[in-house]
Amino acid sequence: MSSCCHVEEDKRDLLLWSTSLLLAISYALALGPADALALPKFISVFTIAIYEICNSMYLGMLVGMISVGILSKVPKEFVLSIMGAKGFFGILRASFAGVLLDMCNHGVLLIAGKLYERGTSTGQVIAFLVASPWNSISVTVILFTLIGVGWTILFLLLSILIAILTGLAFDYLVAKNRLPKNSNEMTMPENFQFWPEAKKELSQTRFDVKMFYSIFKSGLTDSKMILRWIFLGIVLAGIIRTTMDAEHFSSLLGPTISGLAITLLAATIIEVCSEGSLPIAGDLFVRAGAPGNSFAFLMAGVSTDYTEILILKQLSNSWRFAFFLPAVTLPQITLLAVLLNKFG
Repeated sequence: MSSCCHVEEDKRDLLLWSTSLLLAISYALALGPADALALPKFISVFTIAIYEICNSMYLGMLVGMISVGILSKVPKEFVLSIMGAKGFFGILRASFAGVLLDMCNHGVLLIAGKLYERGTSTGQVIAFLVASPWNSISVTVILFTLIGVGWTILFLLLSILIAILTGLAFDYLVAKNRLPKNSNEMTMPENFQFWPEAKKELSQTRFDVKMFYSIFKSGLTDSKMILRWIFLGIVLAGIIRTTMDAEHFSSLLGPTISGLAITLLAATIIEVCSEGSLPIAGDLFVRAGAPGNSFAFLMAGVSTDYTEILILKQLSNSWRFAFFLPAVTLPQITLLAVLLNKFG
């Protein structure tokens, strides 16, 4: 008789394969001539939404999977040495690592999951997640053109502040046993020296076809747990886009409390990549005249992202852990958004 764990694994595989099949069929239908296929309008809209979402996400997910494969070959000591020790400075390093990583939020989720597995502290993983999604270099440059350099830098600094405070809050809650500790955490050896050890490892590594194949295989295998939730997120996003036009929100999203509330609601239910969130955020800034709402849309899309919440639950095996992400970040985002709308 199979155990409960085996049954659960089968269910997870069913989710992965069913969503993969649905996405593949939808993508293929979107490539076909709409008139010749004579699809109902809602199916046509859904397939086009899936096509657009997949096209905007695939590169980030591919880079994320390769990064996961590379991380799986790197000893834990090196990962922890780069991320730094637990505490404020470790969280600060994790936040800046998230900012500098040029990848959309869906690729970042894959790497964050691997960092958690490799023993990075809970606070560092959360800070990395919160700081990463829209703060990549390329996305930041695009934001320069939409809202200006000054506002972009302010948004950037405020998002790092939220990442640091959220990481510290998670570490505090873990220390008080309010949230589960990362079972993969380990203590660095006292005599560990990064560069000598790194040179030794590199000298013993053979960079051949077999190694690159192993990296790709590990990346694909280790990403399955997270890919099933990302694929589910894409399906849900397609359904939302089919039933709701995000652009129509702009007339309701002025710099008021009600406008901010609608913005937070929209950011919660509209699943978009970092690149996809920029036009909406720019529109909120320019047309709605609401810098706070623009910032809130960028940040709340991260903290309330249902794919991210599902993955955090998967990593920690705790719904409480997963829902503490919006519980800790949303009050900070709301307060800063109100201040930006008032003084912006």
